[in-house]
Amino acid sequence: MAVLLWFAGAPSARASLNDDRFDGNIYALYGGNGSLVPPKVTFRQALKRDDKATLVVFYLDDSRDCKQFASVVSQLQAYYGRAADILPLNVDAITTEGSFTPNDAGYYYEGVVPQTVVFDQSGKKVYSGLGQVDFGEVDRVLRKLYNLVPRDESQELKKRSFNEFNSELAPD
Repeated sequence: MAVLLWFAGAPSARASLNDDRFDGNIYALYGGNGSLVPPKVTFRQALKRDDKATLVVFYLDDSRDCKQFASVVSQLQAYYGRAADILPLNVDAITTEGSFTPNDAGYYYEGVVPQTVVFDQSGKKVYSGLGQVDFGEVDRVLRKLYNLVPRDESQELKKRSFNEFNSELAPD
């Protein structure tokens, strides 16, 4: 009986996309993609690679705007995850001591979250968007870097469903 009363009085766990409460890793909760955090490479390593562009997203786990933007970042990873280094960087981890150089992520942070910054393959900043920028805006920047036709001119690629693939192998 005492156990039942304890559960009845326990607060329920509620994650909300529309508040500034800390709910945990926003990419796992709201972006459907916990693989983005922590990033696979550091900021300095990403800038040194000459074969990939770098997409940096400055965020906070307890920001409503960042929570809502997490799905856009995951969508960008779906298209560019192999072609670009995608680095979500929590601004709480950026030290405020000392001065930053262009080799430090903090050098590019403008005090707003979310903030999206794109660097070309040579490490030059080519785009900075403040707030919840549109997927299409960042997509156009990355398409230009990789010399791809605009999305509205490209042919949409569709995956074959498993059943269609399977039926081709099965005898009649």
